Amino acid sequence: MTIRRLVVVVLAVLGAFETAWLVYPQIRRRVLALEEEPVERGHRLAAELACFACHGPDGGGGTKNPGSEEETVPAFTEQTQMMYVKNADDLREYILDGAPRRKREDPDYRAKMEAAALHMPAYRDFVTAAQVEDLVAYLRAASDQIIPEEELAVRGTDVAREHDCFACHGALGAGGIKNPGSFKGYIPSFWGADFDELVQNDEELRLWITKGQIPRIADHPIGSRFLKRQAVKMPAYERFIPEPDIRALMAYVRWIRAGSWRPLAGPDAKPPEHGKPKGEG
Repeated sequence: MTIRRLVVVVLAVLGAFETAWLVYPQIRRRVLALEEEPVERGHRLAAELACFACHGPDGGGGTKNPGSEEETVPAFTEQTQMMYVKNADDLREYILDGAPRRKREDPDYRAKMEAAALHMPAYRDFVTAAQVEDLVAYLRAASDQIIPEEELAVRGTDVAREHDCFACHGALGAGGIKNPGSFKGYIPSFWGADFDELVQNDEELRLWITKGQIPRIADHPIGSRFLKRQAVKMPAYERFIPEPDIRALMAYVRWIRAGSWRPLAGPDAKPPEHGKPKGEG
């Protein structure tokens, strides 16, 4: 092989590698598409709209608001929403117009708002109807107001909060938190196809909680590689959570997975009988 031909071959190989490298992110996004739910889309949109600049990191509150009765901008979390909203329609009006009409037409409420330094913006001209529904889904999930009715799953709610499960798995387990080095690049949710792939039965769910992994993946030549290299690894809670609470946590995750709490979309939607948020009538 002549030098000229060798150079051509080398350049062709380098070009192929460069092309593959450039298109890899696009291919990965298509092949390993994010199993995204409305809650996670709403969470991302809330960040894009700078909601967390006032409502605190991930809606945790704490931003000072001189002149307001509370002295801070309210949080989305820890059931704070129940002080301000009666139902999902109130949430939609807060997003679109800065407050529900019943409050905007109340002179006392207007006076209180005018006395505060920070005011809730109106996003009616900046968001689509679909984006409003995504934001409502996120706000409801983050509110800590959606709870199961079955006693064991209710205890599981408390266990999940005590151990900050949603810090990694997202509001109400909606997922999407980035995890470099993992198979799909994010921490999976308790919903959708990701959960179905990772949890095929109750025993696997138990092992994920107690051991932080399952043999079906940990013993797989490819699966084990991703488990070892991912930045955020599932903790093993068997030494920290007693057996009754493990069962409660499993019941809660299964309740989330069933999705009976999810509201119908649209301004006339009514909450389902199960998982009905506190304060909604």
